[in-house]
Amino acid sequence: MIVDESSVIRDGLCTLLAPAADIDVVAATDSGARAVHLAAVHGPHVLVTGLHLRGMSCLDLLRRLDAERLPVRPRLVVFAQHDNEDMVKDVLQAPTHGLLVKDTSREELAGAVRAAARGEAVFSPSVSHRLVEWYRTAGSRRVRPATRSALQSLTIREREVLGLIAEGLSPLEMADRLCIGEATVRTHVYRLRTKLELKDRAQLVAFAYRAGVAAEEGFAA
Repeated sequence: MIVDESSVIRDGLCTLLAPAADIDVVAATDSGARAVHLAAVHGPHVLVTGLHLRGMSCLDLLRRLDAERLPVRPRLVVFAQHDNEDMVKDVLQAPTHGLLVKDTSREELAGAVRAAARGEAVFSPSVSHRLVEWYRTAGSRRVRPATRSALQSLTIREREVLGLIAEGLSPLEMADRLCIGEATVRTHVYRLRTKLELKDRAQLVAFAYRAGVAAEEGFAA
């Protein structure tokens, strides 16, 4: 389901998703209250929402949906026209499964919807880079012993995959970057989750930041 006060953005998102044979847009609206009703009626697996809605903010909508007893609780992806610091912090503190900004491509949007449907979190590269900078500033490179030990248990390839997860890359993009198959990437991700005892991609991202991982600069020692 698509929610945004701008008909141009709603239509644009619908158009971008239209070629994806495995994605059906079941409803679109500009109203936060209407979105809650439509979510109860249609049971969408994923809700893509803009920041600005009629009648409430997107964060209010997220809280409303989180509080509702819906037959299917949609996973939430926020599509924003900018990535300023306050907005990113607000969205990441809400129960979301992704944050995309205006330079998102057709493939990235469809990939984010698919990832959210699987329970994974996806961020635009600019958002992921901002998160890395926040953790650097906060002194995240002073790695705790338990985190250091867990990091040292990983193979070199698993560390590479973890770094690319921290960058916000999809499995297909990671496969292209590492010149391996997408199935092999998914195997590495599964092994990472098993070794680190983490449930999903969002927790892998959080671990990568705690460990001071930045793919372009290597790993904290």
